[in-house]
Amino acid sequence: MEWSERHTLIMEQAAALFATKGIAGTKVRDIADGVGILSGSLYHYFPSKDAIAELIVTQYLDALVDEYKAILASSNGPRERLDDLVKASFRVSQAHPHASEIYQNNGTYLRKLKSHRKIRDAARTTKDAWMTVIESGIASGEFRADLPAEVLYGLIRDAVWLSLRWFSPTAEFGMDHLADSVVSVFLEGIEARH
Repeated sequence: MEWSERHTLIMEQAAALFATKGIAGTKVRDIADGVGILSGSLYHYFPSKDAIAELIVTQYLDALVDEYKAILASSNGPRERLDDLVKASFRVSQAHPHASEIYQNNGTYLRKLKSHRKIRDAARTTKDAWMTVIESGIASGEFRADLPAEVLYGLIRDAVWLSLRWFSPTAEFGMDHLADSVVSVFLEGIEARH
């Protein structure tokens, strides 16, 4: 299939709608109306609404997995890798607007898609990357050992992914600042420095 500007517009419109209305709540007509084509014409570009959703989510997860694998392959220590995971997560989310929210909010729907195994495997790979870094930090004494790695993972994961819902970058405080802040708060706390 030859990719066109129209394909990109359809993907962008669908992603925005899926993020706000959910995949199930979005009709093909909604997507088509948003790009100024007839509903039937959308099928010239994509075989189905589900195919668009699969593509949005799998492109996002593929990019995330690639970034995470590169981080794990580096010789950096746990703190640097944790920082790299946070920054990569924000970077990939910026490159794939709405995909993180679609992935998080449409789990039941995504399980019905043909690419469910690929999505599930990518999710497992990303979790494994976080757990590897956290466990190595605990083992080296850089991270607290009194909290289970799984708990630390859940706390950091939610701080990263949920912040994308409310955070609006500014010139003074951008995504890199937010990433540094997440790592700093988790590793150094919020007590004032004296």
